Amino acid sequence: MYTSKTNALLALLTGTAIGATLGILYAPDSGSHTREKIKSKTLEASHDLAEKLRHAKEELITAAQEKKEDFERKLDSALTTASRKADDVIVGLEEKLEILRKKNASLQKSS
Repeated sequence: MYTSKTNALLALLTGTAIGATLGILYAPDSGSHTREKIKSKTLEASHDLAEKLRHAKEELITAAQEKKEDFERKLDSALTTASRKADDVIVGLEEKLEILRKKNASLQKSS
């Protein structure tokens, strides 16, 4: 998903740059006016790129935060389940130990 967005952004920026360059080079303007246009278009493209990068960074941060929260929820669930199972095993072992103690006590009385 991230790769397709990156490819689309790259294609958009490339197309914009090519279009702007062709438009400037074929425009019937003086050299100083053409240079001013190039400077203006370069600054505009730079601002657009900075905005797109900022937006991509925000999306990446949001996605990473969501993944982190999802991982933490799953980890908490797994730990809770493991803790309950451990408690069940301990209770079962305590019950068996009590049965063995009673058997041992009854064997000692009968001896």
